[in-house]
Amino acid sequence: MSPPLVTPDGRYLVVRGRLWRRANPSLPEDTRKRLVAELMAARREVGRALRAGDERALRAARGRVNEAKIALGERGPPWWSDGAPDENRRLVASTGYARWYDELLRGEAPVP
Repeated sequence: MSPPLVTPDGRYLVVRGRLWRRANPSLPEDTRKRLVAELMAARREVGRALRAGDERALRAARGRVNEAKIALGERGPPWWSDGAPDENRRLVASTGYARWYDELLRGEAPVP
């Protein structure tokens, strides 16, 4: 499996033609690791709650997922400060990355 494609500015991963915001690169490594561990634990809780049909536990687990993603910078206010819009979860073709992505798919742009 190849690593996910990253936009040239490092803000997003491209998965099946859609942008997904990356974690804030300025987070200290130990903080990032702790938050990723919290995120993974919360995702496991989501799975357990779904299998058990426990709506209350599911809401709580999804809340923990959201909190971890916000703390990582994957959701919430953008972690960059240059005024560029947040294009998280949008199709690449409808964003400012459309030309880059099209050129990349045609083999005319270097893979970052």
